Amino acid sequence: MLVGCLLEILNLFLCFILVMVFVAFFILSERKILSYIQLRKGPNKVGLSGLFQSFADLIKLVLKFKIYNTQLRGSISSFSVYLLVIISFFYCSLYSAWLGNNSSFFSVLFFLIVTSLSGYSILGAGWGSSNQVLFIRASFGSVTFEACLMGLLLILGVYFYSYNLNSYNSIFNLFFFSPYLYFLWLISILCETNRTRFDYAESESDLVSGFNTEYCNVFFTCLFACEYLIIYIMSWFSAIIFFGEGLSIFFIIFNFFFFIWSRGTFPRVRYDHFISFMWKYNLIFILLILLCLF
Repeated sequence: MLVGCLLEILNLFLCFILVMVFVAFFILSERKILSYIQLRKGPNKVGLSGLFQSFADLIKLVLKFKIYNTQLRGSISSFSVYLLVIISFFYCSLYSAWLGNNSSFFSVLFFLIVTSLSGYSILGAGWGSSNQVLFIRASFGSVTFEACLMGLLLILGVYFYSYNLNSYNSIFNLFFFSPYLYFLWLISILCETNRTRFDYAESESDLVSGFNTEYCNVFFTCLFACEYLIIYIMSWFSAIIFFGEGLSIFFIIFNFFFFIWSRGTFPRVRYDHFISFMWKYNLIFILLILLCLF
């Protein structure tokens, strides 16, 4: 019993390290592709064609120091960073169980719970930094897209008669049932990961850096790395539920590219138009599909 628990914990840590290595190269790929979109050179100095640029940035961030009497962060914001790291481990446990073909019967519901918790870390990070705008917009925005996200996962459970990730291996997956649901899902995960053009919590791309200006060294590294780790998990989860296990690797790469492409090309939609679109059209469409399935 004890040996089994230790092996599970070791497997979780190995999975976390593996995903973080993927994250490092994904960050490098994002910087490279954005440089091609913007007709400029990307990172090309550290290693062969800038291959080790992400690791050099990691060392630089970790070795930076801070002066405590100039920091405006409170205990809530520090706790929010720890919460985000714990949530990242929960995501990795879901991924590790899937790799070992050992997903629980309610693994999709577990994913929904962890996804809902991730919003609290961003709320706490802004609240602890005395940023009231983030608290208001993130609260209403999270209710908006998480309602659609919950509806999509309910459709998934009704369509497959299961919430077990390892049972989604059929070639006739959710994408072939309704391609428009995949479009809604992509919008929802862009909002969930707080990515550019849908980072309505604070629209940090319009500011200097957003709420994370109060963070440095290890705290900023945790925020930055966990954000990209969640992007990887979302890309993997999307590929599994919409295209099945057999085609997952191709659509994980496609979802990666979609995250980068949306950042480099999409215009920002007005906040009120986005809220109206999600509540008046998308949520009604999801509810109609649920009624048809029932």
